Amino acid sequence: TMNHPFEPIYDTNSNVLILGTFPSVKSREHHFYYGHPQNRFWKVISTLTHTKLPQSIEAKKAMLLSHGIAIWDVIQSCDIVGSSDSSITNVIPMDFSRILAQSQVKRIFANGATAAKLYQKYCEQSTGIPIIKLPSTSPANAAFSLEKLLNEWSMITV
Repeated sequence: TMNHPFEPIYDTNSNVLILGTFPSVKSREHHFYYGHPQNRFWKVISTLTHTKLPQSIEAKKAMLLSHGIAIWDVIQSCDIVGSSDSSITNVIPMDFSRILAQSQVKRIFANGATAAKLYQKYCEQSTGIPIIKLPSTSPANAAFSLEKLLNEWSMITV
């Protein structure tokens, strides 16, 4: 059983929340979200916000917060094999009450189908906010080119 290792990234001005499922092995090694070098999350967000691609954790946090973007994950703890979302069992979901009370979040997006499905199953009733599913930025989602990801993800900045 793994417990989520990171705090959510948000502040009082955050108006969009992007949720993944649970940090990958690489993210846990790097001590921050979307740590796999082939994950396109940071490239997508920096492109959509017209920001230089951040390299440090502090620069990544600053980019998100300066554009009203919060990030976290759906799962507080679970059993998981490696980084495989399909192996996730024994889910204990996050409690989103704190982040929703301390921010302006009105729209929630899922980074991938599994995050959307788990949020709908465990969290949507308590938050009252429906989730909008976006294609995963994971390197495992090879069907989506960076251009297609940018097209789909552009709705987060509207």
